[in-house]
Amino acid sequence: MNQKYKKTILVVDDEEHILELIKFNLEREGYNVLLCDNGEESISMVHNNAVDLVVLDLMLPGMSGIEVCKRLHRIDEFENLPIIMLTAKSEEADRVLGLELGADDYITKPFSVRELIARIKAVLRRSEGRQESMEKIICVKNLIIDTEKHIVTINGDPIELTYKEFELLKILSENRGKVLSRNLLLDEIWGYEYFGETRTVDVHIRHLRKKIGDDKLNEYIETIRGVGYKMK
Repeated sequence: MNQKYKKTILVVDDEEHILELIKFNLEREGYNVLLCDNGEESISMVHNNAVDLVVLDLMLPGMSGIEVCKRLHRIDEFENLPIIMLTAKSEEADRVLGLELGADDYITKPFSVRELIARIKAVLRRSEGRQESMEKIICVKNLIIDTEKHIVTINGDPIELTYKEFELLKILSENRGKVLSRNLLLDEIWGYEYFGETRTVDVHIRHLRKKIGDDKLNEYIETIRGVGYKMK
């Protein structure tokens, strides 16, 4: 496992021995582990910590695991948060409901710790794949940039851009809200040998704005006088 970034797993169960068992084994695998014994607190913990996956018991005191799953996936920030449900064999209807509400997998009690770890690794791999796929598509209002296929559309209509125009639009979109200096853009897109030739950037920005219909409305690209540009 990459030690630069240890994944954080939140385990929610009202049985202390299960929490301790899972914590001990997940920490041996190199994960950060957070523990919680009720549904209400689990939602606060997801809000206040960078949680990568939740192991969630369905039968909790107070707020059930089903309700936790439902509430988390109603929040845009957590709608893709991976959840593995812990269920008893008798809870088949709840298990189906949990999967319909967006849980990624389930495991029945009593469970094998090795199987749980394998399920966690598999769900995290799938989640990372989804995230990478999402990162290849950048959306800015009605502007859609497919960074892998080099396709740009606005309101569904394709826009023809040169390679440099595309790279300029991509770097501005990836750093939306940040001011990028002309010299930084020159260095990133044209190479250091162009350093100081800032008019090159201005000309390409002008062409880019015209092609995306931003030359009059200024909806997308903002000029920061004396510095550079930023994507709104």
